[in-house]
Amino acid sequence: MAATEPSDVLAKLGGSWTWILGSAVTTLVAGILVLVWPDATLHVVAVVIGLYLLVAGAFRFVAVFGRQAQGDRLPVLLAAVLFVLAGVLCLRNPLQTITALSLIVGIVWLASGILTLYTAIAVRGLPHRGFVAGSAVVGIVAAIVVLALPAESARVLTRLLGLWLVLLGLAEAALALAWRAALRRSGLTGANARGAHP
Repeated sequence: MAATEPSDVLAKLGGSWTWILGSAVTTLVAGILVLVWPDATLHVVAVVIGLYLLVAGAFRFVAVFGRQAQGDRLPVLLAAVLFVLAGVLCLRNPLQTITALSLIVGIVWLASGILTLYTAIAVRGLPHRGFVAGSAVVGIVAAIVVLALPAESARVLTRLLGLWLVLLGLAEAALALAWRAALRRSGLTGANARGAHP
């Protein structure tokens, strides 16, 4: 009976390598759409980025339930809330400038990267600490680059956002595959070996 509790279902899902891979695919799809649609209107770009942030926030929220300790959950929860709020902001005002859109994404990536890096450093026994830290560093670098170029042309910033989304998606995919390999070696399930998702 306990296994059918919603929190148990979310915990099993949040600790699964396929959930991490789903988050990676979401990021990759958003990046590819932005890259192959370079002449899209700002409205379209804002909607794509907004939807990406909302879905990524949802993935991170479910990942919170896959954390065993309360101390492990707070950084992920803060990142999830940040992603969702930024996604809502993008969707509520999609006619904003590309500079404003870039600043929103840059701030989200910077905060999320710092939180993820903190988790990789502070949480003892975190599986795949190196992959988690690497993913965090990619996010931080992406944020710094985007924030450092807020006055660039819309085309340049759009391509830059798309490129970094693809890189972040690939980093998450690598983490998911590493998690899958570790689970196969140990014979554990996602529910019994939690905490890989940044």
